[in-house]
Amino acid sequence: MSARGECGHRPRALNRCVTTLRDIPLSVLDLSPVVSGSDAGTAFRNTLDLARYTEALGYHRYWLAEHHNMPGIASSATAVLIGQVAGATERIRVGSGGVMLPNHAPLVVAEQFGTLEALHPGRIDLGLGRAPGTDQRTAYALRGPAGLSAEDFPQRLAELIGYFEHEEGRPVNSVAAEGNKPPVWLLGSSGFSAQLAGMLGLPFSFAHHFSAENTLPAIALYRDSFKPSAVLEEPYVMLGASVTCADTDEHAQWLAAPNGLTFLSLRKGRPIPLPTPEEAAAYDYSDLDRVFLEERMSSNIVGSPETVRKGLESLLADTGADEVMITTTTYGQDDRKRSYQLVADLVK
Repeated sequence: MSARGECGHRPRALNRCVTTLRDIPLSVLDLSPVVSGSDAGTAFRNTLDLARYTEALGYHRYWLAEHHNMPGIASSATAVLIGQVAGATERIRVGSGGVMLPNHAPLVVAEQFGTLEALHPGRIDLGLGRAPGTDQRTAYALRGPAGLSAEDFPQRLAELIGYFEHEEGRPVNSVAAEGNKPPVWLLGSSGFSAQLAGMLGLPFSFAHHFSAENTLPAIALYRDSFKPSAVLEEPYVMLGASVTCADTDEHAQWLAAPNGLTFLSLRKGRPIPLPTPEEAAAYDYSDLDRVFLEERMSSNIVGSPETVRKGLESLLADTGADEVMITTTTYGQDDRKRSYQLVADLVK
């Protein structure tokens, strides 16, 4: 493999004890948040601004997540947004975290990402998820009655990967995809994609910020299932972590509070744009609401630089992750940029 390998990372030896952030790349996961009183256009401009800013700070990847029918998330047309981010930056790798394959025909995804790779060679990542990532009505609107189920994922994944190579006699080939294959990642929050990624010898990204209780079992399953491939000689794990960093613990908690209210509103079936910290503080939380928030937000790393350093290094010590992808959502764009700056300063 090259110095960074096909997956755009520096391979490191198995069983190496990672205890410091300086040992690993840090990356960015962005959902293009729509905040209270704003709109999608502003969210997209903020995404481009943050991508350029985090590239200058030295972050390794910038991934966009696919979500639909969510008033607080604008990154639904993921491939389109990836192209815009790649065009606005120069070095940072740009990709999907991820494309939800049940929502799309494999040929369409291959053509989209083949085009992106051809336009931005060596900078595109194709992260794929198994879940639709939305409600049934939205999934129907995306794909109609012929929509795929999560159980079809291995077959559709094989079909998708196949389009990046020309096959004589195959009735359908993709001119845009052939010879323009970006690194393929599997994403997950449970064991299915972990095991599949291991069996196929692909890199694996686990959504620790969504499913902290499954983090260690899924990573163990991935490593136990891993078979060396032309892509990877050894397992490669990237963890998604929700981080809010500010100059003090108290200010970081204030900035992070709106995230809790958005999750609570989603749980109650009333999703909302990201509220202000003042709106989050004024909300009338019930005792059950507070229990839910305590459980839901317990895996988030929130605080001053020292608190965040300890949280991230504890996560690395527990998991031996090869890379951490940080997602930070705050009402104010300057607060979000400041958080990424403070985290970047930890590795200098």
